[in-house]
Order: sequence, then structure tokens, then C-alpha cells
Amino acid sequence: MKYTTKQRRDLILRQVLDKTYVKVNELSEEIGVSEATIRRDLKNLAQDNQIKLVYGGAEHLRVSDYSFRAKSRRNLDSKKTIGKLAAELIKDDDQVFIDSGTTCFEMAHFLRQKRGLTIIVNSSRLVLELPESNGINIITLGGRYRPDRMDTVGPLATATLDQLRGYTAIVGADGLSMDFGLTASDMESAFLYRQAVRNASATWLLVDHTKFLTPSLFKIVGWDALSRVITDAPPPSEWAEFLRGRNIEVVYPSEQAHAVSPDANEAPAQ
Repeated sequence: MKYTTKQRRDLILRQVLDKTYVKVNELSEEIGVSEATIRRDLKNLAQDNQIKLVYGGAEHLRVSDYSFRAKSRRNLDSKKTIGKLAAELIKDDDQVFIDSGTTCFEMAHFLRQKRGLTIIVNSSRLVLELPESNGINIITLGGRYRPDRMDTVGPLATATLDQLRGYTAIVGADGLSMDFGLTASDMESAFLYRQAVRNASATWLLVDHTKFLTPSLFKIVGWDALSRVITDAPPPSEWAEFLRGRNIEVVYPSEQAHAVSPDANEAPAQ
């Protein structure tokens, strides 16, 4: 696949965020460009104070920082676009699970005009952003609190999900693979969101364009669990064909919906 300069640099940023350290030669081989091109990209990103150059590659400015705040700075405009599109598809009185990722977080502002929603969350930050009126009912999942991500995970959170059914699961992903499915960079998030999808009546995936470029380590669910993908730009052609072949509806700004499923909201959850 041939990437634009922006796509290539977004991919490098994601690699740095996921791995904390990347090598020039490995990026060159994975992305399919020369090492000189990778070095120019790294230099540009370093000049923008997004990464730190080190011998043979680059690392995150704060290697230990994998926080909500760190991730929320990536592709912010794209995430706001996706959050607005997703919120517009939610109807009054709907029941939804919204994950604690930074893309799903951008839905909060656009949900203020909705009425009678029931919203299931494991994010304390999201709870503070959600509306307190219009008959909104918020269900929070207990569990082990992760201050860097401002969310809860673990057996107590999944035990609560075991008692819930009939909602639409709205989840993000750290990466995507045609073979492997939706992926996360940490095991606890992957396990919790897998449970959320398993109990849902439909599942929407919210991802920006960079997530189509690389997978992460831990599987969340396979593609047969999805009913809709909401993103900020048309997916690459091979991805568009892949999703169409699985009757997964794709929504992005230039065309409000590419419906390839006869009834996307009725697709089975895994």
C-alpha cells in the first residue's frame, strides 16, 4: 500500500505510542519506503515536539506516558468528526455502551441534545462530560481504576456487563487486521470490550483512518461481530471491499453512509 505523507507520519506516531520505541530500519521495511524517507519523517515529527529522536530511531517524549491525555492529542480533529457522526446516529431513548477510548469520548458533547438515553460506561472522564438532564440514565461499571486512562477494568466490570443486554456497543480499537479483527494494545481493555460486544444487540466501531494501517497485540472481537464502522475518511480500497463483503456499513463525512448491509443494526454480535 502506498501512503500519503500524512498517513505515513500518523502511522509512525501510532507505532511510537504503542511500542514507545521504534527503529528506522523496521519502519522502512513495514511501511515500504526508504530509510532516508523515514528519517525525514522522524525529524519532522521531532521538530513538532511529537517524538524524541534517539540513535537508530525514535521514542515517545515520555516513554511511560500511555495515558488518556497522551492519546487524546492524536488526530483530535478526526476524532471529533467521528464522535459527531456517531452521536447523530443515536436516537432518543437508545441504550448504548460507550468505551473509554479517546475517539468514543468525543461523542459526549454531541449527546447533550438527546433525550432518555441509557449510557453504560467504564470511563470516569466520560461520566463527567455526559449531560445531566434530558432523562439521561448513566450506568457505571465498577472494577480496578486506572488513573492514567481514567477508566475501570477487571472482573467487577465484566460482572456488571454480564447483567446487561439489549444495548448497542460503541467501541474503538488501537488497530485493525483483516485476519485478526479489532485489536487493543492492552489485554484488560480487550477483554472488557469483548464482553461488551458479546452481550450487545449491535456493535459500532469508531476508528480514525490511521487504525486501518496497523494492528495491535490483543484481539477484541472478529469482524462478524460488527454492524457498522464510523470513520473520518473513506477506508483504503482493499478495506472498503473487505467490509462490503461482510455486510458492514461504513459511515464517513463525505458521504453520510455507505450501507452495504440490508439491516446493519440487526447484525449478530459475537
